[in-house]
Amino acid sequence: MKLPPESSSPSPPEPDAELTHADESSATFDQEFAEAVQELERSLQSLKERYTQIQDDQSRQNNLQQRLDQVQRDLRQTRSQEVRQELQAELKQIRQQLDALEVALESQLLSWNSLKDVFWQAVRFGGLGVVVGWILKSCAN
Repeated sequence: MKLPPESSSPSPPEPDAELTHADESSATFDQEFAEAVQELERSLQSLKERYTQIQDDQSRQNNLQQRLDQVQRDLRQTRSQEVRQELQAELKQIRQQLDALEVALESQLLSWNSLKDVFWQAVRFGGLGVVVGWILKSCAN
């Protein structure tokens, strides 16, 4: 009995599936890491801009407050009706600007994103406290 001849050429090696999967995972991780770094850089730039804006607004608020004090002193010392009307108009304008700056500063410092985590933690642990209270009350009875 004769056996069929075996082929003399070796079959090409199959790529290792684990290495291919590891390369894909590494590429995905690198891409996700790069995206996370870019997002962090954007957030940092946004924070820097916001900080600069807050500093500028606070400086402007101080200047307006000083001008407000000066106009109020001038208004008390002035006897002329015409000058008093001009000073009152300027005083009104300065107060409006101060109010707008105050709102801008508050809205920049207190935003939903900064309070969101605190809010949900309060809801979560407050709810947990109520549940624990009910359990303790039912155990006491």
